[in-house]
Amino acid sequence: MKHRVNEEIRVPKVRLIDSDGSQLGILSGRDALRAAQEKGLDLVEIAPQADPPVCKIVDYGKFVYEIQKKEKTQKKNQQVSILKEIRLHPNTDTHDFEFKVRHARNFIEEGNKVKVSVIFKGRELAYTVHGENLLKDFIAKMEDVAKPEFEMKFEGKAMNVILVPLKVKSKKKTNI
Repeated sequence: MKHRVNEEIRVPKVRLIDSDGSQLGILSGRDALRAAQEKGLDLVEIAPQADPPVCKIVDYGKFVYEIQKKEKTQKKNQQVSILKEIRLHPNTDTHDFEFKVRHARNFIEEGNKVKVSVIFKGRELAYTVHGENLLKDFIAKMEDVAKPEFEMKFEGKAMNVILVPLKVKSKKKTNI
């Protein structure tokens, strides 16, 4: 976001905030600029949408640095969650089922969401109860590490549920 600085601020009145954070009141744009120049600092518009716009007397270089630093820490601390998908069929064998549960467990432990889908083909659509039971079993096997984000949904020829981790895994730094 580009901030207007010094002579770029061309509004008749501004609400002025001093470098220590105290309010100096509503002044004309020229008087606010003069006050900033007397202190050897810059006049920066920090809230242009306000009425009147809010300007602050600061060192512009330091101001930009602080904003970039804040954005960098926010980006570093944000949690990225990826949606992984596991597909089953109503007649999935027990070994395949256990194998897919293990995969889903690994995805959840990495902090990702898992979409579990039971795909119905042809005449299998008549036996949606088998798919529903399969999803219920899947949720039951995962209940110690994940919970459903919402109830099971039947969309098209698939029955879906999205599982989310119970607790988000925090990334720890190791010093070597």
